[in-house]
Amino acid sequence: MVAAILLCLAKIPTLCIDPGHPSEVGLGTRGRHISEIKLAWQVAKRLEAEMKSRGWRVVVTKHSEGERVTNRKRAEIANACHADLMLRLHCDAASGTGFTVFYPDRQGRINGTQGPSKALLKEVRPIAERFHESLSHELRGFLKDNGLKSDIRTQVGAHHGALIGSIFSKVPVVLVEMCVLTNRTDESKLSSKIGQIRLASALAKTCAATFERSRTSGAR
Repeated sequence: MVAAILLCLAKIPTLCIDPGHPSEVGLGTRGRHISEIKLAWQVAKRLEAEMKSRGWRVVVTKHSEGERVTNRKRAEIANACHADLMLRLHCDAASGTGFTVFYPDRQGRINGTQGPSKALLKEVRPIAERFHESLSHELRGFLKDNGLKSDIRTQVGAHHGALIGSIFSKVPVVLVEMCVLTNRTDESKLSSKIGQIRLASALAKTCAATFERSRTSGAR
């Protein structure tokens, strides 16, 4: 019994990083000097390296920057590795500035598939809340915090009830719109090496803090 408890406590956490686009919904947005595909990939690779240095198992949903992977396949990759968290990295195109965190708070439906499960919806909400709280703290003074919002507040989520990656997910999932890439100030910050390192470090600290709080609270 004691050995089993120690094994559980020593479990190596798994993070599935999903750098957004290209996918069946398109190539994403782009700024004046960098595309969403490139920025998401660069931040993902920096985050991968940092999480591995922290002892995490890391799975990335793409093998190269330009690889096209459907959102269903991205979710299936996270499911297959039993990720403690699937972190989806995107950039917004809007008139504002800053980052936003999205999570599924209801079931969606696409091509006859309904999801995520009600059990996962119940599990993911406190995880998303902890994730947003930590990321907001880590990015204070660097990027504006636009809050924690439901998938349904996105264009795709409004159409299907949840984001496609959420519908097919069987593990906790959050999506971060890292910045408004069409905002010149946001683009300038995150197209730089220093800005990407700062964001990746903030995401790493947030993932670690979220996992620790989930583990000690008895959640997944």
